[in-house]
Amino acid sequence: MVVLVLFAAVCLAAPLSGAISAVMALQTRAQTSDAMSAGGTAADIPARMLTAYQKAVHLIGRYAPACRGMRWPILAGIAKVESNHALGHTITASGDIRPKIYGVLLDGSGAGGNTTAVPDTDGGRWDGTALGERAVGPFQFLPATWESTGKDASGDHVADPHNADDAALSAAAYLCGHGRDLTRRAQLRAAIWQYNHSAPYLSSVLGWIDQYTAAASRPNLNGVPTRVRTVLQAALSQRGVPYAWGGGSPNGRSTGSCCSPGGKSGTHITGFDCSGLTLYAYAKAGIRLPRTAAAQAGIGQRIPAALGIRALKPGDLVFYAYVPGRDTTIYHVGIYTGGGQMINAARPGTLVRLDAVAAMSGYAGGARLL
Repeated sequence: MVVLVLFAAVCLAAPLSGAISAVMALQTRAQTSDAMSAGGTAADIPARMLTAYQKAVHLIGRYAPACRGMRWPILAGIAKVESNHALGHTITASGDIRPKIYGVLLDGSGAGGNTTAVPDTDGGRWDGTALGERAVGPFQFLPATWESTGKDASGDHVADPHNADDAALSAAAYLCGHGRDLTRRAQLRAAIWQYNHSAPYLSSVLGWIDQYTAAASRPNLNGVPTRVRTVLQAALSQRGVPYAWGGGSPNGRSTGSCCSPGGKSGTHITGFDCSGLTLYAYAKAGIRLPRTAAAQAGIGQRIPAALGIRALKPGDLVFYAYVPGRDTTIYHVGIYTGGGQMINAARPGTLVRLDAVAAMSGYAGGARLL
C-alpha cells in the first residue's frame, strides 16, 4: 500500500496505515482511511487478536532463539497497518478469521496502485485465486512468502495465514530474522523495512508501535510531588473513557456537543475531549483552567518547544499547534506523565489513553502549573 503519515487535527492525531514486501506497498488508500477510524491504543485491538500477539511473543523463542526484544506492540503495529487488526471479521476461539482477508490482485492492472503482475504460486490455496497473487490474512503475507515463513501456533499442524495465532507467530519469526535485537531502534527499523520497503510504511508502523507501547505501560509516580500526583492519578483514572467532543468539566466526564471540525458529534457520548480532561484533572488539585487548549497555554510557566521533550516534568501540560511557535494555532493538549508519555484524550472514536508525546504532530511545548 502506498501510504502517507497523516495527523488529524483538533484534539486528535494518529499515524496512518500500510502493507508486506515492496509489492504490498501497492494497496489502496481507501483501506488506509479505514484504518484511521479506530484509536491507537490497546482498546482498539479485538481481545482475540491481542491474545494472538501475546501468544506469538511467548512462542517465538522456539523458532528464533537468538531473537531479542520481540513484544506484542511490535506485532500490533504491523497488524494495525496491514488489516486494522482484522476489524469487522469474526475471530473464532481457535483463531480462525472469517471472512478471510485478501489484498488486491497483483495483476498489473493498476487497481490499488499495482503496476507489476505477480504470477500465481499457490494455485489459489491461500489467496483464493489462480489468476495471480494477492496478500492474505491479518498480516498480509504473499503466498510465496508464507510457504517459506508460515508457522503453526494453533496446534492443528497446519500453518494457515488466515489463523490469527499462526499469522502472528509467522510475522514474529519474519521480523526476528536471523537473531535481530529488536530492543535496538535501528534493528527494529530494519525489520519493518524488510517487511515493506516503504519509508511512509516504516514511519506509520513505528508510530503505532510507540502508541501501543505507551498504552501498555504504567507511569511510575514515585517521587512525584503530592499535588502533581493528584493531577496524574485523576487523569489516569479516566483511561478507557470515550472521547466526546466538548465533553468534560471540573466535575468529571459529561455529554459532549456538536460538532468537531471533522463533523463528529459528542452529543450522545459521555466522556472527555482533550481540554475537558485537563480541566478535570487540574481541578482535583484546586487549579481551575480555561476551557480550550489554546487558552490553557496562557496559564503557568510556558516551556518552549525548542527545549525539547526532556524539559517537561510529570504534570506539565503538553501542547500541539498547527503552526508551532504561534500559540493561537494550538489545537490539542495532554498531560505529561514522564518517560516521553502523556495521558491523552486524542480524538473522536478513541478512548482516554497513554500516548507517546512524539506520536503527535506539531509539538508546541508545554506549561508548568505546579
